[in-house]
Amino acid sequence: MVTIYFIRHGQTDWNAEGRLQGGRDTDLNAQGEAQAVAVAERLAKLAGSTLAQAQFVASPLKRTRRTMEILRTTLGLSADGYGTDPRLREIGFGNWEGSTWAEIRRRDPAGAAGRDRDRWHHRPPGHGGESYAALVERVGPMLAGLQRDTVVVAHGGVARAALVALGHLDIYAAPRLGIRQGEVLVLEPDGWRWG
Repeated sequence: MVTIYFIRHGQTDWNAEGRLQGGRDTDLNAQGEAQAVAVAERLAKLAGSTLAQAQFVASPLKRTRRTMEILRTTLGLSADGYGTDPRLREIGFGNWEGSTWAEIRRRDPAGAAGRDRDRWHHRPPGHGGESYAALVERVGPMLAGLQRDTVVVAHGGVARAALVALGHLDIYAAPRLGIRQGEVLVLEPDGWRWG
């Protein structure tokens, strides 16, 4: 297996407000752009010379592409020298997208309670709502197809799905794990760590 350097996109205004983004195409804010520069510097120290042979792939959403472009520029690489993969899109929150958890609990208390009971299998209501179990079904094959060390810029939900797909966390621990912005999650054959 290869080493995956997983980076969650930088902060957006919706992150700062606690709003679920899912498939919504939001931009980085100034803090998110600064996080992208900082994570590039951290990545360079972690990966060292292996970055020269690594592939780079991002979710097709704006916030991940912008993070990747800033990261690559900071590393002295061409901003556009990466690929995108739709399987790295964030988990879909359906009708809940654009809402905070407080708003969801007021508007859909039964749905919020269902998610609290089973975070892994619960699917939010509405078009595009997706469970973590479904997310693993699209993320797992993408990761299994990687042939060399890879820098992935994607989303918190995708990171949780990757940890389960690779056998590093179970379905109870993964949904509760906070995935930090501006950090590198190193996924290796024998485990994972924050870099």
